[in-house]
Amino acid sequence: MKIMVLNCGSSSIKYQLFNMTEQSVMAKGVVEKIGLKGAFLKHEKSNGQKVKFEGDILDHQGGIEYILGVLISEKHGCISSLQEIDAVGHRVAHGGEKFKESVLIDDDVREDIKKVSELAPLHNPHNYKGILAMDLLLPGIPQVAVFDTAFHQSMPAKAYMYATPFALYKKYGIRRYGFHGTSYRFIAEKACKIAGVDIQTQKIVACHLGNGASITAIKGGKSVDTSMGLTPVEGLIMGSRTGDLDLGALLFLMEKEEIGIETARTLINKHSGMIGITGVSSDMREIEQAAEEGNERAKLGLDMYVYRIKKYIGAYTASMGGIDMLLFTGGIGENADTLRKNIVSGFSYLGMELDDNKNKGLRGKDAIISTDSSKVKIMVVPTNEEFVIAQDTMNIISN
Repeated sequence: MKIMVLNCGSSSIKYQLFNMTEQSVMAKGVVEKIGLKGAFLKHEKSNGQKVKFEGDILDHQGGIEYILGVLISEKHGCISSLQEIDAVGHRVAHGGEKFKESVLIDDDVREDIKKVSELAPLHNPHNYKGILAMDLLLPGIPQVAVFDTAFHQSMPAKAYMYATPFALYKKYGIRRYGFHGTSYRFIAEKACKIAGVDIQTQKIVACHLGNGASITAIKGGKSVDTSMGLTPVEGLIMGSRTGDLDLGALLFLMEKEEIGIETARTLINKHSGMIGITGVSSDMREIEQAAEEGNERAKLGLDMYVYRIKKYIGAYTASMGGIDMLLFTGGIGENADTLRKNIVSGFSYLGMELDDNKNKGLRGKDAIISTDSSKVKIMVVPTNEEFVIAQDTMNIISN
């Protein structure tokens, strides 16, 4: 069975084509700068051979047409006909309270995704464009929506409710939803298999650290709390997002700088976080290099980044009544060994011991990096959200 996975952003489309019978990636790539000057498609075949195409790509439908054309091309393709694609799985950022699991897309689901788009105006409308494009380009093909928020629907009300008037929750659905759920489901299950433990018995704190970053408490295989909220802005300090911020401070800034809603949204999403603190970059590698060269703001940014993560690990350990596993994933979590060391430092009172030799230099590989005597297993588990989407898609259309 061949499953195509699409992740549509505002000006990009990430894609992978899976052979689920062999559980292998046949091809993958990305379309960038949709609707902008200098648009291009990067395509990678299963043998690692890469090719780049440049040209005008005006909208998401045009981008997906381009992708499909490459997949069946004689020189760069991996299938002879589009009819070989059995189904399409879509990453959809927000499912609101309606979607607690992945679903087969029908007319009702399409309308519900549209309705919930006001909760994720930067993400869902573009995810929806991908669904519509496939309706037109491959009419009749089964499509499945896999929601970032679905895994967190197991949170209890005491964790997801905000202390705003209850009537606003009932009217607008204002509450914590959380994101990166597909990633958390994958790494929690995989980590427990690697460690040879039953996920139902484990108290896990999982850190998804990338340009967007979050942290989740997982108890008995279910999310019980997570740092991102109604939107992906809340929680940890991120590449360009504020993370936790006093609402009064935002109102103060809006008044003093005389800015409106759109400018404030841009401020907290694109000009804050690590790039706002350091003035160097939103890229952790560049920030670490600047800190090594003596840049004091870069050092401050790294200290703040680590401190915020430590606070959440402590809070989630307390809320679950203990911790059995600490997991790292995402571009930073999988590759930044010094940051992992600094995050774990100071948790020896919980029986958490890092093995420096196992941790140092580890990049992008599954590994237990705690000592053999550590009471808490510390692990690096590279995420694979696309494979989870493909797996869910296959299971749903098979049944």
